[in-house]
Amino acid sequence: MKHLLSIFLISASLFSCSKQEGLQNAAPTQFQAEIKSAETGQILDVRTSDEYAKGHIEGAILADISSNLFQETTAKLDKNKTVFVYCLSGGRSSEAASQLQALGFKNIVNLSGGILAWQSANLPLSTNEGVSAPSTGMSLADFDKQIAGNKLVIVDYNATWCGPCKQLSPVLEAWVKEQKGKVELIKIDVDENPELAKAKHIESIPYLEFYKDGKLADKQIGMGEAKAMTEKWNQILL
Repeated sequence: MKHLLSIFLISASLFSCSKQEGLQNAAPTQFQAEIKSAETGQILDVRTSDEYAKGHIEGAILADISSNLFQETTAKLDKNKTVFVYCLSGGRSSEAASQLQALGFKNIVNLSGGILAWQSANLPLSTNEGVSAPSTGMSLADFDKQIAGNKLVIVDYNATWCGPCKQLSPVLEAWVKEQKGKVELIKIDVDENPELAKAKHIESIPYLEFYKDGKLADKQIGMGEAKAMTEKWNQILL
């Protein structure tokens, strides 16, 4: 039985460019162009220090939104100059942009889709030493080995900071357990596997892929209503 690829969308298009007063959401290539044209040096990476160290946009300042560092850093910025902000997939940077607006910043540019979209567009990242970020995590060859076999294999792309991922995880794990060995679950932290996330074009999380006989059978982006999701998973398993 063939299954049409279905997508549970929970956010707006990651590659669109939209504006509201004082705030612009820009796709990766436009974000890069805006940085070059503005030359303000006010680029905020609102991820954690560990994420920042693994690879960040050249010239970005670490301003972890989950810590006091965000407030300390923004207090030193010029509110009349453009501020560029990004995170891994766009969630934290959207919150940061809202806070910047509330603080009185006049022009804010938010990277739609975050670093995941930036990498998918093959744009460069730097480490603290200013060189290309090293390859880390599972290789694509190892991934292909993991999804091979007769069982239904579900790949769960997630991150420790992702709220929807934490909501999805227990629902998914409980359903997999109910299948009594018919389903294999592989959990992949996109922060720990940046090269794989780039190769698989992961631009938003949570993101699920369903493989049968090593081939992609279906996928799901985002967190849906539990009953609707499990019903869909049951159909895929047939």
